[in-house]
Amino acid sequence: MARNEIQPKKKSTDSRTVETALDILGSKQKGSRLARLMPFLGPAFIASVAYVDPGNFATNIQGGAQFGYMLVWVIVVSNLMAMLIQTLSAKLGIATGMNLAEHCREQFPKPVVISLWFLMELVAMATDLAEFLGAALGFQLLLGIPLIVGAILTALTTMIILGLERYGFRPLEAVISSMVVMIAICYLMETFIDQPDWGQVVYHAFIPQLSGAESVLLASGILGATVMPHAIFLHSALMQGRIVVRDKARLQSLYHFEIADVVIAMGIASFVNAAMLIMAAATFYKTGHTNIATIEEAYRTLEPLLGSSAKWIFGLSLLVSGLSSSTVGTSAGQVIMQGFLKTHIPIWIRRLVTMTPSLIVIAMGLDPTRTLVMSQVILSFGLPFAIIPLVMFTRRSDIMGDLVNKRITSSVTYLIAAVIIVLNMYLLYKTFVTG
Repeated sequence: MARNEIQPKKKSTDSRTVETALDILGSKQKGSRLARLMPFLGPAFIASVAYVDPGNFATNIQGGAQFGYMLVWVIVVSNLMAMLIQTLSAKLGIATGMNLAEHCREQFPKPVVISLWFLMELVAMATDLAEFLGAALGFQLLLGIPLIVGAILTALTTMIILGLERYGFRPLEAVISSMVVMIAICYLMETFIDQPDWGQVVYHAFIPQLSGAESVLLASGILGATVMPHAIFLHSALMQGRIVVRDKARLQSLYHFEIADVVIAMGIASFVNAAMLIMAAATFYKTGHTNIATIEEAYRTLEPLLGSSAKWIFGLSLLVSGLSSSTVGTSAGQVIMQGFLKTHIPIWIRRLVTMTPSLIVIAMGLDPTRTLVMSQVILSFGLPFAIIPLVMFTRRSDIMGDLVNKRITSSVTYLIAAVIIVLNMYLLYKTFVTG
């Protein structure tokens, strides 16, 4: 027998991850807490990319430049909301083996399903608009190339990253998680450079304050840019077939590991968002540059205030944010279509379709930052249509079994949904009625 015929087949990264995870859930594998946690890390990091996309750059920079550290508490509250919502999304996939879009298809009348699908497709396109524009802008700022060339580079790069899906879930998780960590490192460096007033940061992180209608508008924008509808749909899909267990003890253990994944990933996203606002407050608000309203202005202004390194770090973080979030946004669009309609299209066709609005915006010469902010308005409108079905399903014992929500969990999440709806209605009113 030939030598290559008797060699055992090498296990894929996915297979090894699942096997290790099942051993840990069955208490067969010992080790440090970090070693036991590692096989379960990844899905929340992919979902968390939506919470550090270029739309966050636009709203956080404006908030910090105009109001200093005042709105840090909004970021803290928004990310606590996000942790709960993403945990429920993950739990839905773990408990049922189905994602949120599939449950909508199964539980709602067909006209409602079609309407939700259409709305979520608009949300996916608005999401991709912000993310694609952000990456193209990052290329433009760093390389000094036309925005349209940056858009082409963005399209090519995201297609390469999406190609990792053919090798399983683990390689894509590793790349996206690395990009999230890279963004965090960039802003950790920025924080050291701009030397913020930490006493004021801590104070405003815990003491809610607002100052007039404009601060409320920006607070609503920060919330709209933080909690993302497509991330809610995507997270349930990431968990539905990743590690499959059915007995109560293992389900509970898997759920607890996923809570840790969410807390770590969303904690990093919270730090990045806070660091964006803190950088703007310590740099622009402190020096009287309160009228910084665009990402390009922020990029150009950083060099004379903090030096060239700060400018390049900012540009790199924007580029990585745009590339990673655009990749994840395309995957979320696939989940939405497949879940609602039970069909899908090749990933390259979806990539072409979702980037078309961005190319039109660039060709028309529209202001990228203003377009980013407007895309967050569309996302804000779509958010309740993701959160409310999520709570409806996770509170039902016939769907969730042993992982059904506790009454307090559903009540708190409904309260969060109500707050988001009120703030988003105010945001829409200020945007379209009072201008």
